[in-house]
Order: sequence, then C-alpha cells, then structure tokens
Amino acid sequence: MAFDKTLDKELSSKEVLDDGDIRLTIAIYQYNGGIPKVQIKREVQNNDGDWKFAKLGRLTFEEIQAVADGLKWAYETMP
Repeated sequence: MAFDKTLDKELSSKEVLDDGDIRLTIAIYQYNGGIPKVQIKREVQNNDGDWKFAKLGRLTFEEIQAVADGLKWAYETMP
C-alpha cells in the first residue's frame, strides 16, 4: 500500500528552533488512525524565501538542545 497524504493527520506541532534560514519542528502525526508518532523536521530557507525540507543528519549543539526540549514536549503531549 502506497502512502496516502489524505490519511496522514497532524495532531500537534511545535517549532522548536528558528535560526533565520534554518528551522526545526517537532510534530505528532497519526496515519490512518494508527499509533501516533513523532516527526522531527529540518527546513532551510532558499534565496526566494521558500522553506524546503532538508535531511536532519548531524545536529549542532543548539539543535540538540532544541530537539531535546521538543521531544520532552512531545512526550507530554502525545495521546
């Protein structure tokens, strides 16, 4: 079965870092009524001002702190 965006429901999200041209977001999603799961997303801003998905990969110390705080929020928020 292929992924169907219409079945993916965002339950809650929180932007945990906005460093000008990079932002990190922690979100809780539920697919097709299944188990809620946490997503960590990094986006970078291009020259046109549009935000584009970027691999999370390696993290800076500041990003680690933001993700740790975001995961604590997600833990307390998850249904």
